[in-house]
Formats: sequence, structure tokens, C-alpha cells
Amino acid sequence: MDGCVRAVVQRVSRAEVRVGGRTIGRIDTGLAVLLGVARGDSEADAALLADRIVGLRIFADAEGKMNLALGAAAGAMLVISQFTLLADTSHGRRPSFIDAAAPDEARRLYEHFLSLVRGAGVKVEAGEFGAMMEVELVNHGPVTIILDSKAR
Repeated sequence: MDGCVRAVVQRVSRAEVRVGGRTIGRIDTGLAVLLGVARGDSEADAALLADRIVGLRIFADAEGKMNLALGAAAGAMLVISQFTLLADTSHGRRPSFIDAAAPDEARRLYEHFLSLVRGAGVKVEAGEFGAMMEVELVNHGPVTIILDSKAR
């Protein structure tokens, strides 16, 4: 699997991430994004996905139609690194994570993604890379969308 940053995007009314029982990130209206980085991913893959997520029109306009992007909805983003999105379960019942990027490279692209989203003017909260986290959210809708940088 080369070049496939993968994200699960959920529209939320609130979301929070905790490490060791301590809240390290919290948002109200916005997007909770689980982000997985694959071997062979590049900054261009992270940029493509950041742009697509920031511009994703999944918030209700005045007529109740999904027509507004995150900025127009005055929302924030909670981003959690999640290598398990790259799980391969095609051979048996125990997932293989061989397609996930090495930790140093994954961290670099995860932080690049955060930087790009912040650069787009979005308030961003984040989990702790590599930590055991508890993520709690209220999916509003529910609306859940899966994106990857291969689907250009």
C-alpha cells in the first residue's frame, strides 16, 4: 500500500480525548478525525486529505441541507492518530499492520497534517501520538465518512 493516508471523519456535537484519565483535547461542534498513515505516504498525501477534510461540506445550512464546510459552521477539529486504520485482515483473524508507516514517519506526517489544518484557520485539538487514548464523542447525525488520499 503506497501513499494512502486514511481518515475516518465524524461530524460531532462534542468530542474529547483522554490519556491516563486526563483530558488532553476537547471540542464542541466540529469534526473528529481518526488519521492513519501508510508506508510510502508523502506530504502531498497529507495535504490532499487535509484540504478535503477542511472543505468537506457536511454541516447543515439555514435550510437544513449538508452544505457548509467546517469553517462556515464555526467548528473545530479533534485529530487522533490511529495506525489501526491500516489493518489488513485478509489473512486470518489477527490484523496485520505491515502497511502502517514506521512510527517516526507517521508522527512526522501526522504533525504535518495538523499544521496544514491549523494553517487553514481551523481550531485543532489533538491526541497524543503513540499513546493509549480514550476517545469519547457524540456523532451528530450520525455522519461518518471514510476518506483516503488514493481516491483522487
